[in-house]
Amino acid sequence: MAELEIRNLHVSVDDKEILRGLDLSVEKGQIHALMGPNGSGKSTLANAVMGHPALEVTEGTIHFNGEDITEADPDERSRAGIFMAFQYPVAIPGVAVSKYLRMILNAHREAQGEPPLKIREFAARAREAMELADIPQDFSSRYLNDGFSGGEKKRMELLQLALLRPQMAILDETDSGLDIDALRTVADGINKFSGPDMGALVITHYQRLLHMVKPDAVHVMYEGRIVKEGGFELVDQLESEGYGWIKEEVEAGAA
Repeated sequence: MAELEIRNLHVSVDDKEILRGLDLSVEKGQIHALMGPNGSGKSTLANAVMGHPALEVTEGTIHFNGEDITEADPDERSRAGIFMAFQYPVAIPGVAVSKYLRMILNAHREAQGEPPLKIREFAARAREAMELADIPQDFSSRYLNDGFSGGEKKRMELLQLALLRPQMAILDETDSGLDIDALRTVADGINKFSGPDMGALVITHYQRLLHMVKPDAVHVMYEGRIVKEGGFELVDQLESEGYGWIKEEVEAGAA
């Protein structure tokens, strides 16, 4: 079984079914790309994996490391080793980055039966993570995402990746609205932190990010299901032909 195993997942929002029997497997140590036209359910899938309370799973299962997490709370999923980078990270004025990072790191340590880090220990680990993520040290004294540019918010997500070192990272259109420099920062972070100990599901409809990341597998989503899977050649085909042929294949298969 893959580290993240989703089977026959049906998810509704306000009684409207968004995911319609979705199957997806993501291995630790691999980068998987999830693509699809707007409205296909990509962000709903990301939120379902993290246990968003506004979503209702009506059928199917989500397993992580062999454990059924379909009904688990979001904080349980986080402590189990799943991380999600949001398309639009929320600003929290008054909460310092350093305080926030120490809180989440100690919550993970508590879940693993480890004692909380003392301030000096945390500061050393935070400095190391900032160097890995190529982030200025003054980030730690700012309020969380308050007044941050789009690129700075993405760097903040990478800092959390560097500090927490999750087993699985879900990146929900984290490249949306970025200029080329910020996009390269995101791509470099994905490439740097993905490896034998961490898998990644990169959700995007921009091929330019995937040219920098080079995913191991590509999945195409349409109307709440995975309808096409392949390698990087699928990215090139979508770039040249768009999603029209995907719709035609699905409709031909249903006829």
